[in-house]
Amino acid sequence: MTDRLDTLRRLEALLAERKNADPDTSYVAKLYKKGDRKIAQKVGEEAVEIAMAVAMDDQDGIVGEGADLLFHLMVLLEARGLTLGDIADELARREGLSGLVEKASRPD
Repeated sequence: MTDRLDTLRRLEALLAERKNADPDTSYVAKLYKKGDRKIAQKVGEEAVEIAMAVAMDDQDGIVGEGADLLFHLMVLLEARGLTLGDIADELARREGLSGLVEKASRPD
């Protein structure tokens, strides 16, 4: 069985490659061409869709919409020059902190 993290690493590499692809032949290249705001809009749409799947107690929908959300988040990260590693680093920084303490430490 393929390591699940390998799947994310391959996707991250593919998303980086698609930055230079033809927007007429690549959905991801088309998103990059439309810019960060359009990609962020897609992330928001997918977040709403997963919330709706949860509200409907649709396990398959949660998985599918979760995949869509993660995919579009990864596109947005790549567009901004960031990676899942950057997100993992932030989660590691927060590890062991109370969520309430961590949230209180953020600037308003």
